Amino acid sequence: MRVTIDWLALTPVLAPALGALLVLLVDAILPRARTVHVGVALVALGAGVAAAAPGAWSRETVWTLCTEAPDGACLYGAGPMSAVLQIAALLAAAIVVLMLLGDRWGDSGPRDSLVGGPAVAAALVLAATAGAAGVVAAQDFGTWLVTLELATLPMIALVALSAGRRSIHGSLTLLVTSVLSFALLALGVALWVVASGASTFASAGVRDAWASDHHRLVLVTAVLVILAGLGFKLSLVPFHAWTPVTYASAATPVTLALATISKIAGLGALIVVVRAFSSVTQDRGLSAVVVALGGLALVSMLVGNLVALRQTDPVRLLAWSAIGQAGWVVLPLAALDARGADAAAGYLVAYVIATAVAFVVVHRVHGPDAAGAPARSRQLLHTGGLARNHLWLGGLLILALVSLAGLPPGIIGLVAKIVALQPVVAAGLWPFAVVAVVGAVLGVAVYLRWIAIVLGPGRSTQPLQRLVGSTAGLVLTGAALVVTSVLPALVFR
Repeated sequence: MRVTIDWLALTPVLAPALGALLVLLVDAILPRARTVHVGVALVALGAGVAAAAPGAWSRETVWTLCTEAPDGACLYGAGPMSAVLQIAALLAAAIVVLMLLGDRWGDSGPRDSLVGGPAVAAALVLAATAGAAGVVAAQDFGTWLVTLELATLPMIALVALSAGRRSIHGSLTLLVTSVLSFALLALGVALWVVASGASTFASAGVRDAWASDHHRLVLVTAVLVILAGLGFKLSLVPFHAWTPVTYASAATPVTLALATISKIAGLGALIVVVRAFSSVTQDRGLSAVVVALGGLALVSMLVGNLVALRQTDPVRLLAWSAIGQAGWVVLPLAALDARGADAAAGYLVAYVIATAVAFVVVHRVHGPDAAGAPARSRQLLHTGGLARNHLWLGGLLILALVSLAGLPPGIIGLVAKIVALQPVVAAGLWPFAVVAVVGAVLGVAVYLRWIAIVLGPGRSTQPLQRLVGSTAGLVLTGAALVVTSVLPALVFR
């Protein structure tokens, strides 16, 4: 059986994977060449972005890994939405690499805080990025499961290695969560195979299963089980307990990776599942899926924002905020159509940009030494007066927070919330939209509380460290936030 391969279409996945191998090879030859490690990682990620960029502006899906047998199927299909998510994952990984390794150029940062060395850290980030880039375009169950776990397992190692013994609790929590998540996903995939008789997410198998009452029940059960498994990846309530623990114990760059790369992988995997139902026109049986998606989204919004209101540690606040934002990311998918999938992907990209700015500013304020530190040593009050004493840091943090809140001048966040509500309203799910508006109001309170501290009088005596990589990362993420706030159509076309 012959398989056709489009290597260019696979480059967003292969580039970071090969980059991880090359970083380890360079480390074996030049173990102290930290600059070379950073350069190799950034070049690999840049190659992936260059390969994915044309697909983001195309209207067609590029199919590869296709068999030519009479019942052949394609195992990989990257459309415009998949390309956008791949670019977001690759660029987020570049910021993480700059923060993890670039801060240690010169004499400005701690030089040996990365257990295993810079090459191991870079390789783990690249491996996780390859998984995230692959799962958004995976079409068969095997590739889908493998790439999804590839986006998760390196993160566990990164959490454990980045902050030493202080991060063990967070890494163990994430490990246990990942094992349970994988068990649910494997069970859900098995049920899907039983119901559809197919090994891919192709709509034809869903239509065949939908024609039988018994198979339809098994397929709906499979979707609900898979949704529970992906709920851990996306930090949806009640699968969220690992998030504040792991976020607070890991180094800030690793926390950023969890908040961006891992979330892109989780949403990409969920979109693959939801889009399989695009050809189903019968309402019978779909109500359970709609209620599950909408219910998890709304509960996550409310719980995440309510608990975030009480946080004093900025990283824990961003962790609970991520839980609330996950509700907004998933809510459009309740429409079970292509428009909802596009809205969810666009919202996630807007969230990734804004949250990256917030995490980089927190990292600049507290420095690498705050990784996994007790909550009392990392307080919101430490950002007090930031807008007065460090205008560009405070200004970018405020722009990121108003974007997350969906307020001007963070236009990208406002547009994201409007776009997220449109498919819900179009599908007639008005109760979901009303509760989402309440969640949005709670979110505004969360972020305005922090903004008031940033604009208030200075209360911190901590001098800002000179962190080269984080400064470069902040320039890139800040520029992306400003440009997309001025031109939100770059994300929402």
